[in-house]
Amino acid sequence: MEAIIFIGIQASGKSTFYKENFFNTHVRISNDLLKTKHREELLLEYCNSAQMSFVLDNTNVTRQVRANYINIIKQMKIPIRGYYFKSDIKQALLWNKTRYGKEAIPEKGIFSTHKKLELPSIAEGFTNLFYVEIVNGKFIIKDWQNEV
Repeated sequence: MEAIIFIGIQASGKSTFYKENFFNTHVRISNDLLKTKHREELLLEYCNSAQMSFVLDNTNVTRQVRANYINIIKQMKIPIRGYYFKSDIKQALLWNKTRYGKEAIPEKGIFSTHKKLELPSIAEGFTNLFYVEIVNGKFIIKDWQNEV
């Protein structure tokens, strides 16, 4: 069992990465899907009791937001992997234009999230931390080097 925390602005590839890499092995916990913190807490509790690995597929751009999750996960006594997604605002705005309906994010929301973005560090409590970028349509995963 493990927990994975995604970190990155909207339209940076997080949900697509989940579908390609964790769909068959990890429960997806997403604010977009669950809508309330209560539902999120229930699903986290269920994953813990059922010993199911999970991915927190939210932006998680501030240390404080990540700390809230990390504190809960540490009580579960499981490894915590973090994946930081290259947050290129120009690319995110382009990808966002291909979204439809509720999946499309208002541009000001993307800019606002980008302003809040704090780079993660192992010291936050991650067991492992990775850097993810998209090159020629493929996800490239690298070990975190404490810089972007």
